Amino acid sequence: MNWTKLLNAELESAYATTGALLDRVDPSSLNWKPHTGNNWMTIGQLLKHISNACGEACKGFVTGDWGLPAGVTVQDLPPEEMMPPAEKLPAVASIEQAKRLLAEDKALAVEMIGRAGESDLSSKKMPAPWAPDGPQSVLGWHLLQMIKHLERHKGQLFYYLKLQGANVNTADLWG
Repeated sequence: MNWTKLLNAELESAYATTGALLDRVDPSSLNWKPHTGNNWMTIGQLLKHISNACGEACKGFVTGDWGLPAGVTVQDLPPEEMMPPAEKLPAVASIEQAKRLLAEDKALAVEMIGRAGESDLSSKKMPAPWAPDGPQSVLGWHLLQMIKHLERHKGQLFYYLKLQGANVNTADLWG
């Protein structure tokens, strides 16, 4: 298996369909969230999360830089910082900002795949930092999981749009 080719193909598809869904978001709906249940992100918060759901995590896996202060590890974070409630999550101010951030995140993901190189993607094993005693997986697998993370939240945006009555269908979800 060639991890570089696989990851770049999956990445292109995920970012393309996510970008197309961003085009379907009504700019006046950034504060909207589902009315039933609890701990839902608003669309603005979801777009912010989508815009750094993959590339930033790829950077963490490839470089070890998770954006934390020196000497702080993911395990040092209290649970409310690891998984904060929705009301504490940041939001984008506009669809244009979300598109710009998504493009930057994609560029970072592409850069990290290239920086890792095929050898490390296929042979460098490590656990996820949030589960240091968990299974050791090759770097390519971890990066693939980050692409899937983006895709899962893309699916969440798809259903938010459907709940709002937007004219979206399966082709919008899969491209």
